[in-house]
Amino acid sequence: MPTPIPPDDEPHPPDEGVDEIGHTHADVAGGRLRAATFGAMDGLVTNISLVAGVGASGASGQTIILSGVSGLVAGAFSMALGEYTSVTTQNEQVDAEVVVERRELAKHPRAELDELIELFVDLGMREDTAAAAAAEIHLDSDKAVNLHLTHELGVDPEDQPSPMVAAVSSFVMFSLGAIIPLITYLLGFESLTAALLVGAVGLLAAGGLAARFTNQPIWKGALRQLAFGAIAAGATYFVGYLIGVPAAG
Repeated sequence: MPTPIPPDDEPHPPDEGVDEIGHTHADVAGGRLRAATFGAMDGLVTNISLVAGVGASGASGQTIILSGVSGLVAGAFSMALGEYTSVTTQNEQVDAEVVVERRELAKHPRAELDELIELFVDLGMREDTAAAAAAEIHLDSDKAVNLHLTHELGVDPEDQPSPMVAAVSSFVMFSLGAIIPLITYLLGFESLTAALLVGAVGLLAAGGLAARFTNQPIWKGALRQLAFGAIAAGATYFVGYLIGVPAAG
């Protein structure tokens, strides 16, 4: 005989044999995935574009390698330093907001308490439950500050991304992405078409991998990244072709 389903106003019995929550979440605040994805995509698009532009001008394979390696080194350091600075600045701004919120809690404790009560009521609590919960949280000033900032600014002061992790991820992934369009030249095959085809495969793979991490359609992420890379490479190819054409006469 099937087990009757309790009505919505009755509590549902817990699943038998289940001791733990059956799912986990990815780390969306650590900065690794964003920095790594941005670095790899930027490295690919930057050097595919460099190879396309310099190659279209009629430059030698050695010049293309020099341009590509220079772009790799400059871009990797630029990405790493930029990520480190931006994440550090973001963390420092959050720390500054912690000071502001702590000062407000000290100056206007009743107003901050009422604000938290109102927040809990908006989330669906009864007012008496919300008042009790807010009062208990406000017994610990650190927890109160963190909760206020989490709901007011959407950031958790205790879960900030690491500047070093973001910098290293960007540096490594930019370098890996930037080396792909140079593979054929580094192996001695001085073919612009082959280099661009290898770069296109890299774009498809990187876009598909990023989509896989975010549970999006792999084909969509792959084609999107290929399209972005093609636009950038097409623009630099056109510029290189115009500059590289000898003047008439």
